[in-house]
Amino acid sequence: MYIAMNRFSIHKGREGDFEKIWMERNTQLHNVKGFLKFNLLKGETTDKQSLYASHSTWDSRKDFVNWTKSEAFRETHKGVGKRANIYIGHPVFEGFEVVI
Repeated sequence: MYIAMNRFSIHKGREGDFEKIWMERNTQLHNVKGFLKFNLLKGETTDKQSLYASHSTWDSRKDFVNWTKSEAFRETHKGVGKRANIYIGHPVFEGFEVVI
């Protein structure tokens, strides 16, 4: 298995906007070969920001990479730049092969 995570720093007070984006997006993930599970995680909030992570589980790294090169991926992520004012910097990607 493969776990793909993106960490997001969100301006304090914009958490609802960020969560709404994820709740309303047309991910198409359930139709993608190798996709197993998705979670949006909320971490610590400071006086300036809130930390989030998108967490998806895949049968393999190859399945995840294929998703990132697909038309469904492009469709899901279109318009992201229009909402740049809620983010502090760019997301930070981390990918992991499951060992145990």
